[in-house]
Amino acid sequence: MPSDKIKAIFDLIEKEKIKYVDYKFIDVPGIWQHKTHPIAELDESIFTEGSGFDGSSIRGFKGIEESDMILVPDPETAFIDPFIKEKTISITCDVKEPGTLKNFENDPRYIARKAEQYLIDSGIADTSFWGPELEFFVFDDVQYDVMSPYRGTSYSINSNEGIWNSNANHVPNLGHRVRFKEGYFPVSPTDTQTDMRNEMVGVMHEVGIQVELHHHEVATAGQAEIDMRFDRLKCMADKVMKYKYVVKNVAARNGKTATFMPKPLFGDNGSGMHVHQSLWKDGKPLFYDKDGYAMLSQTALYYIGGLLTHAPALLAICSPSTNSYKRLVPGYEAPVNLVFSKSNRSAAIRIPMYNNNPKSKRIEFRPPDATSNPYLAFSAMLMAGLDGIKNKIDPTEAGFGPLNKNIYHLSDEEKAKIKSVPGSLEESLNALEADHKFLTQGNVFTEAFIESWIEYKRLNEVNHVRMRPHPYELYLYYDA
Repeated sequence: MPSDKIKAIFDLIEKEKIKYVDYKFIDVPGIWQHKTHPIAELDESIFTEGSGFDGSSIRGFKGIEESDMILVPDPETAFIDPFIKEKTISITCDVKEPGTLKNFENDPRYIARKAEQYLIDSGIADTSFWGPELEFFVFDDVQYDVMSPYRGTSYSINSNEGIWNSNANHVPNLGHRVRFKEGYFPVSPTDTQTDMRNEMVGVMHEVGIQVELHHHEVATAGQAEIDMRFDRLKCMADKVMKYKYVVKNVAARNGKTATFMPKPLFGDNGSGMHVHQSLWKDGKPLFYDKDGYAMLSQTALYYIGGLLTHAPALLAICSPSTNSYKRLVPGYEAPVNLVFSKSNRSAAIRIPMYNNNPKSKRIEFRPPDATSNPYLAFSAMLMAGLDGIKNKIDPTEAGFGPLNKNIYHLSDEEKAKIKSVPGSLEESLNALEADHKFLTQGNVFTEAFIESWIEYKRLNEVNHVRMRPHPYELYLYYDA
């Protein structure tokens, strides 16, 4: 007999007269991939036997000599895709080995499941909750050229909302524009994208994402944030993928383009993914102590100690692009300082203080961004925090605070005592190479996976960016 979830899918197909099934899955760097079948090809066996595909064409999967792989749909992830003209049911899949149907070790969803099981096996907690705050830009026009290496490379970004268009030759030019670093919470007509964000939220609700709020963010040119209600690790990673899918496609059908790139604009705030997280056991929150610093328990402090101790290595997974480190620089509310503090957005870990409810007590790790693969990023943060608990890493004794001052207003002597995040992806990869045993506990991340991650990032991202001349280098050095 099929499970209730599978039966519900077939009932939905009949009720809504679905014509296609779309199988989605995530590659290792963190981008959704998909293939589509006529609905007649969907039967109950697909949920146990799976459907084949060529793994050699997917980043981080298999070589051409062992390319046959299997997608097994997860019935709990089904939703009607709002962006496909013909009625289509979309189902997220796990990746399996052919023949044996064993879990593929490099499947990010499998790594997330292993991380959740490791948490249970540890006895420390049975549930982790995650609440990422994804920031993004919505632009009107983006152009870039990297295909002419001998002629040069270039890019241009435009937004009608951008302050640089205050003197554009539009007729009429109505003048209401977001000034640099003043985009936090203006009303219309300055905030031009409220209706579009409402549309995004409406679609998110349709596909099963509970949204708490949305607003314009600090930067000019259409920076935004939509906040989801917290959920368990793998479920939240699934929702992050749907969230990004919705944002990009709603923007596209409004004639605009959305990006989660951390630093597309020079001179204004970048886009992060601040990650709220907490541990629970037997239905009780483990991070609350009314007498602790910022009402944090000792367990929470040890968890913080693990995150900050392993932060340089973590960022190779949580801030995994060369562009990430153009955001992680001082002066733009960037959380570059490896300290913890209550209500302090200049710290790598902020303790929200909005209310005193034990169930709301959580910590917020601020350096990550949405170029990360959420399954890998959440799993890595969980493993770092658990390592801190297991080894009783007290963040105060380790020199990580708490710090209750504006870090950017400290004296040079005080600043010198504060550790910072790495300054480049290359530095973070070096840190991960030297410090990753906390990730391999319980075989959650395998040594082979970490080695392949580091190799891929170095060869395909770090080296490619490093080898190309930058336009600003011509400005600096052309007259040499």
